[in-house]
Amino acid sequence: MPDYNPNIFQRTNMKLASTGPIAKIFSYTFHHLDRTVLSLSNDRYSAISLLSGLPLVTLTATGAKSGQPREVPLIGTPVDDEVILIASNWGGKKHPAWYYNLKATPACTLTHDGKTDPYIGREVFGDEKESYWQKAVAIYPGYEAYKSRTDGREIPVFVLKPDN
Repeated sequence: MPDYNPNIFQRTNMKLASTGPIAKIFSYTFHHLDRTVLSLSNDRYSAISLLSGLPLVTLTATGAKSGQPREVPLIGTPVDDEVILIASNWGGKKHPAWYYNLKATPACTLTHDGKTDPYIGREVFGDEKESYWQKAVAIYPGYEAYKSRTDGREIPVFVLKPDN
């Protein structure tokens, strides 16, 4: 995973993205932009990673209902050889689709820096969840703002380990 060192422009964008109105707009638009930028950059960059400096991964998980591969760019917080994924859904009231996919089939792949590797995901709870949550919030403080907008929905935390 790349080093995380956002510049002032990227830090400003992160603050904007954590506000309710901007997060709503981004939730409807950025996945379209991300796919284009990812494709043009051989999966090295996304619109969000360029604008925010956040470490981005592309999760490919098996669809819980369809059984088909589903790709989604996400913020992936690196911790040693693990990657933390936060199912914040931009602070929405429902879990994101990838949450259900990863719950149904924990075997997945992550693509970052143009390289794809197999991982196994698991949802964490209790003190372990809190520990990983704090590590993710240290990278992207906007998660705390998202937490306040979920209408009481508990935001799930996943840890992915390499499947070697």
